[in-house]
Amino acid sequence: MQDLSREVMVLDHVTIGVSDIERSTAFYDKALNAIGIKRLYAEGETFAGYGIEKKAFFWIGLKDTVITGIHVAFTVTDRAAVDRFHATALTAGGHDNGMPGLRPHYHRNYYGAFILDPDGHNIEAVCHDPV
Repeated sequence: MQDLSREVMVLDHVTIGVSDIERSTAFYDKALNAIGIKRLYAEGETFAGYGIEKKAFFWIGLKDTVITGIHVAFTVTDRAAVDRFHATALTAGGHDNGMPGLRPHYHRNYYGAFILDPDGHNIEAVCHDPV
């Protein structure tokens, strides 16, 4: 068996289901743009891919049944980006699920904000750097 204990594992992409692709692309176009993530691809009227440069790593797709309880966190470069994400996501139709601020129960520099998207998915922006 190959030892992978020293390998760095990262996710390639995540896809979440949405009930209304038009409403969700309008939300994510604004909310993710606030932290430098753009819509890069669309597969007809059923999927949209978001990312940086040419790589889409966050996808939304139209589903008949949407499963909530999903939590996706985007790492950002500074606390101002967390604040910007939260404010923009609220104006784009998201619902507050945790104002920007320190979360010392995770670790002393964990600064995050949480938004529920139009389907109830918990979307977060987080910065791990000290002030």
